[in-house]
Amino acid sequence: MSLKHPPARSHRRWSTMLFGLVLSSSWAIAAVPTEFLQQWRAEAQSAGSGTAEFSAQRGQRLFTTRATDWSCSSCHTADPRRQGQHATTSKAIQPMAPATNPARFSDAAKVEKWFRRNCRDVLGRECTALEKGDVLTWLLTLK
Repeated sequence: MSLKHPPARSHRRWSTMLFGLVLSSSWAIAAVPTEFLQQWRAEAQSAGSGTAEFSAQRGQRLFTTRATDWSCSSCHTADPRRQGQHATTSKAIQPMAPATNPARFSDAAKVEKWFRRNCRDVLGRECTALEKGDVLTWLLTLK
């Protein structure tokens, strides 16, 4: 029994589909934290936040200060290089600091989803681009 090679047209179709998958996956390549900072800086500037210089001090203060019953550190710990635990469900939360968890700021959809959700829980509103940039700037200082 001999194996037949697929017709050239079928081969081109598979090659095109494979190329399309590779190309589309390149759009899904993980982001790096500095890309988020660039995006948030542009958003903050367009929102009228001046030069939008991020501050690690403000980021740490936002992360550790209780605005409601919770602060970010209630679940993520005061040392975001360590694993946290959800205050209500006790579910484990991977470290926030990119130095100990490089995957943390690699998916734009997840980053925006969790900032939106957690800022609403802690602050009662969404975080501004400046606040997100401040927190990430502080997290990047942690080695």
